[in-house]
This record gives sequence, C-alpha cells and structure tokens, in this order.
Amino acid sequence: MANIKVTPLGGVREFGKNMYIVEIDEQIFILDAGLKYAETDMLGVDFIISNIDYLVENADRVSGIFLTHGHSDSIGALPYIVSEMDVPVFGSELTIELAKINVRNYQASKKFNNFHVVNEDTEIDFGAAVISFFTTTHTIPESLGIVLTTDQGSIVYTGDFRFDPAVAKGYRTNMSRLAEIGQQGVLALLSSSPNAKSMVQSASDREVYDEIYDQIESAKGRVIVACNSGNLGRIQQVVDAALKQGRRVAFTGQDIDQVVEVATRLKKLDIADPKAIIKPKDIDNYQDDEIVILETGRMGEPLKVLGEMAKGRNGYVKIKEGDLAYAVTSPSLSLETTVAKVENEVYRAGGVMKMLASSLNISGHANGRDLQFLIDLLQPKNLIPVQGEYRELRAHAELAMTMGILPEHIFIAKRGETVEFNGDEMVPAGIIPSEQVLIDGSGVGDIGSVVLRDRKILSEDGIFIAVITINKQEKKIISKARVHTRGFVYVKASRNLMNEAGLMVNEAVEKYLAGPSFEWADLKGAIRDVLGKFLYDQTKRRPVVLPVVMESRGAQDITKNYGKGRKKNSNNKNKNNKNNKNNKNQQEKAK
Repeated sequence: MANIKVTPLGGVREFGKNMYIVEIDEQIFILDAGLKYAETDMLGVDFIISNIDYLVENADRVSGIFLTHGHSDSIGALPYIVSEMDVPVFGSELTIELAKINVRNYQASKKFNNFHVVNEDTEIDFGAAVISFFTTTHTIPESLGIVLTTDQGSIVYTGDFRFDPAVAKGYRTNMSRLAEIGQQGVLALLSSSPNAKSMVQSASDREVYDEIYDQIESAKGRVIVACNSGNLGRIQQVVDAALKQGRRVAFTGQDIDQVVEVATRLKKLDIADPKAIIKPKDIDNYQDDEIVILETGRMGEPLKVLGEMAKGRNGYVKIKEGDLAYAVTSPSLSLETTVAKVENEVYRAGGVMKMLASSLNISGHANGRDLQFLIDLLQPKNLIPVQGEYRELRAHAELAMTMGILPEHIFIAKRGETVEFNGDEMVPAGIIPSEQVLIDGSGVGDIGSVVLRDRKILSEDGIFIAVITINKQEKKIISKARVHTRGFVYVKASRNLMNEAGLMVNEAVEKYLAGPSFEWADLKGAIRDVLGKFLYDQTKRRPVVLPVVMESRGAQDITKNYGKGRKKNSNNKNKNNKNNKNNKNQQEKAK
C-alpha cells in the first residue's frame, strides 16, 4: 500500500503562486511552479514565489515537475527551482516553449535543458505512480490536468480550467477522458477555485469575439487594447477582429514579442496576414482608423500601462482625442482603484475607456456549476480546494458538500499543511516550511518583513540623517552634528526644528562619550533613540533615523602615518637618483 501525502506550498488562501507536491512512498512529484505578483503594499517587490527549502533538501527524491499551462502562476517560479536542482520538467509543447523562455531569462538557470513534451496520450510509469494527463479549457492552448494513479486511487489536479463546448480546437476539455478517470476511482481532487463564488455562466468565446469585433468596428480612431500576454485566446480574437476590418495591429508590451513568436511558430496563434502586423515605431505611418494597438504591459499587467500612455509617459503611444482604450482582461479586485485612476487619466487625455467585463461575464476559471459538474464526473473521495483566496476555497467546499462530500473529507489547507492518506482516510499530518520568498530585481529572498517595514516608513514619513565626527581615543566631538532630511519636513520652513535636532545629537554624543565604555552600535542607538523621540514629540511622525558617526584620528596617528609616507617617498627618491646616475654612465660609455 502506497504512502501518500499532499502538500500545497502555494496557491491556497491566495491567488497565484500555484505549487503542490504529492509524495508517494519515497518519490516527490511537483505540480506547477508558479509565482504571484506583489500587492501594492509590498513596495519595490516584483513578485513572490514559494519556499522550496524542503524540495532542495529532498532533491534526490524529486521525480519531476509537471506543468499544467504556460501562465506565470504555473511556470513563473520554475527558473528558481531548476537553478537549485536538476529535475525533469514535463508539459505540453507550448507550455514547455514558454517555460524555456522563463528559464533562459534567469542567469542562474539559463543552461538548464531537461524538458519533456507530453500530451493527453502520454503515460509515464514512475513505479510508485503512473502519471497521465487530460486536456482542459483555459485562456491559453494546450492546458492540461494531471493524474497520478496509485494502488489507492488517483490524485487529480485540474490546473486552471472552465467548461465551454464552443471553444476552438486546442482549447477543448476532453470530457470522455474525465469520465474515464472518474470510473477508475479518484482518491483526492485538487480543484481550481478562483470563480467558485459565482453561479453565472461565463460568456462563450463566440460571444466574446462578437463583442470585440463590434467595439473595434464602432471606433472612429485608434483602438488601444489592454490584454494579458498569456491570454492567447483573447489575443487571437483581437487580431482576427482587427484584420477582418482591414486594420493593422501593433504589439506593444515587455514580453509579447517572445510569446507571439513562440505561439505562431507552433501554430497556436494564427495570424491570417502576417504583413498586417507592424512595429510600434511605425504606428504614426498609418491613419488612426487603420490601427489597433495591443498592449500587454509589464509582467502581465497592461492596465497600468494605459495610465502611462494617457500621461504621455509611454515610449510608443500617447493617448489622444478620439482614441478608444479597450480593456479585454478581467482585473482582480486589488486593481479596482488602479482601474478607476486609469479611466480618469484616459478621459483627461481625450480618449474613451471601455471594458469587456462591463458588457460580458468573462472568466478563464470554472464557476460554481462547473465545479459541481466536475465533482459529479470524477466522484472524488476527498477534495482539496486550491488556487484561490480563503473565501473562494470555502465557497468551493460548500458546493462540494451539496454534492454529497462529507465535511471531514474536504481540506481547506494552509500553505505547507500536509494531508496524508493513512490507509482508511485522509487526515492532516503536520506542516513543512512554506513562507513566501520575495523577489526584488536579482535578489531572491533577501527582502523580508523588516526591509518592507522600513520601505513603508520611508514612503510615509521619510528619512532623517544625522552626521557627526568624533575622536574615539580622546572621547570628544571633532565636528558638530549636521542634520539632513528627505520626505520628512520642508527644510526651509523647519529651520528651528533642524537646529534643535542637531543640538540634541551633540548632547547625546557628549553624554555617551563621557561614559566608561564605547561601542559604535550603542552610540548610534543613543542618537537614534533621542532623535526618534524628539521628532515624534514635535511632528507626531516617525521617520527612519539614520545616524552617521565618523571617526577622526588623533595627531599622533596622523604624524606616524605621515612619517611612514615620507620615509617611503625618500626611498623612492634615492632609488630614482641611483637609476638616473646609472643611465648617465651608460650614455657616456656609448659616446
């Protein structure tokens, strides 16, 4: 009997950062390796990945990484994992090509090349489990669900999915395969939950295409479309609608060129007339009613770029009178304020902004009825809702209970919480490290709560710097304190405050130097304490206080060093004179 454990390292009680590990006997199978983008309060942080310490410590047990689709919430953390361990990576053809781009763009993983293409006909026997796949419907082609078949039943992971029988080829769910999996027996189902609270049917792809076509047709000027770079289905619809109306399409955005190149090469994106695709620099060569600009933004977020265009801060496009800014992506709740600000800027620039989500209910994720239908097909013994905030996981659990699954067989797990099959039933079985790892530029995990706290304080109350010079041996101040500030107060209007702060630093340093001991950290701490209390009493604000204490050497040390320098210079001078004399003698002999 196989020993089975399931642990979400990410993707539960949050949206994005999908990573789940299934341990079967001594083998570890990693399902997805995603990231999530930082919230606005995580100042300067680019994105977040899961802690992989447990995987690195058990690298010899990891049999492979299995990817469901090519979005960043499933493949974004892959470079950071494969830079630590050489394990095979499995996914569909398109998913693997997009994963390769990610891996090669990261210096530490660019040489990794252990990739393997699979499809729904693939079966891989790892001994303890047989891994197979099934096609699903999502906003990107060749999305797959994953099945781990054991002697106790199957563990099924859906990845992102929804049901839509009218989708194009390459996006369709294989319903007969799902029914087959259900008949074989499902021990545990890890099912996507982001849209679990909605019972409203999402618009079909045909309805979405017709709406996009109508908006482009009714526009009198340029159409600037905001779309996520990973939503190839939506990109296909925009391109088809634009080309059918005789418009040219210009792709702008940080990573869209690579995505489009890969998708067209693999024939997952069909551009009827490649000559109709123009470079961003050529936009001004055409009339406004001949252009559609497709903006995918930085790191998959195009809406913020619309705001930059409206303010004239974009290198290619400035929104002007007559432009239509059309968002065909469905923004998350955390971006509602951003959307309102962007819309205001667009109208201020003379344009008009519309959103596809205002006309149609669009989502790439299964709604409540889809989730119930999947449960009916698979008849799982246990359910682990994944990929969603807690409220969405809870809604998913309640839907499952209406389908007859008992509460004790539903696990709304925390990050790192293991669920184990004990032979009779699945039960909670401990925690493994799963704290978030913050990525800032090239730094991995070097940003923590303390740094984020300081950044927050800097953004709210600014910084206050005090510079003073002392003589450590003589225990006296050589140069009185000078104070500087940024983002705290307007200096010209706060001269008295600044002068008094400088005097307080002098007093604190003199008091400390009069004491029996000396530690640089304690001296700076004394300055920080005095200034912090004084500034708060005066302003009710707490800026970051940065003491800078410099040491001036005594006259005896300076003379000693100066003497060494003179002696060295004198030796050099004697050496040069000797060389000059030898050269002169050689010249005389030559004559």
